[in-house]
Amino acid sequence: MDQPADAECRKRYRSLFVSDLHLGAWGSRAVRFRDFLRHTDAQTIYLVGDIFDIWHAGRLHWSEVHDEIVEDLLHRARSGVRVVYLPGNHDDRVRRLESSQFGAFELCETAVHKAADGTSWLVLHGDQCDARIFRWHVMTRIGSRANAILRLTDLWLKQRLHRTTERGLFELAIVGVNALMLVGNRFEERLTALARDGGHDGVICGHFHKAALHLRDGITYANCGDWVDSQTALVETADGALQMLEWSGETQSAEVWTPAPARHRIWSRI
Repeated sequence: MDQPADAECRKRYRSLFVSDLHLGAWGSRAVRFRDFLRHTDAQTIYLVGDIFDIWHAGRLHWSEVHDEIVEDLLHRARSGVRVVYLPGNHDDRVRRLESSQFGAFELCETAVHKAADGTSWLVLHGDQCDARIFRWHVMTRIGSRANAILRLTDLWLKQRLHRTTERGLFELAIVGVNALMLVGNRFEERLTALARDGGHDGVICGHFHKAALHLRDGITYANCGDWVDSQTALVETADGALQMLEWSGETQSAEVWTPAPARHRIWSRI
């Protein structure tokens, strides 16, 4: 998809939250994310972990599209956009940097985001709250190379069966296992408790590749989703509302839900 000729074509937001791009992994939808970036502007961008898939010693799947994404983000940071990098488990090497900067990006383990409506959000990747036994979920401990083999096998089967649009058996298995681990891990419970203990109104995370935006025990739980399976991102509008975006490449529609006065969410397909 070509870059919009006019910057006015872009959707403008106060803040953008993206996670789990897994750049360098075979399953990353880099082209889709590049196109999404080209249609989106934000004053602040939070990179909520697993942006790069560099935790393994295997081959990186890198292309000009990956370079374009990095250059786009760097250009924005150098042009005055605040870009905050919060490492995850797949880009854990970045955590080890003894600096508050990662190139032109701010670097931190957790961040506190103050929305335009005054609400306070704890922002972190989320693997910090994993129960030890559940750190072996599909995307983390089978690893990117095994995950790539599963997805390549799935693609081969779909081609043989002439099914190019629907999810295949292996893709559904990966998503299903991660969803089960999310339930068993009490992931949301730990993260919302962490936000509550810190005096925040909600938590924004990634990690489990399952987009979400809902109330849990009075605290808003927001998960950015991913750019392997769901192609989703969170944005904050000018009035402080959170909006979940699902990228389709062309259009936008919205469904509004209000969990409490002065706080609301929108789920959009774009």
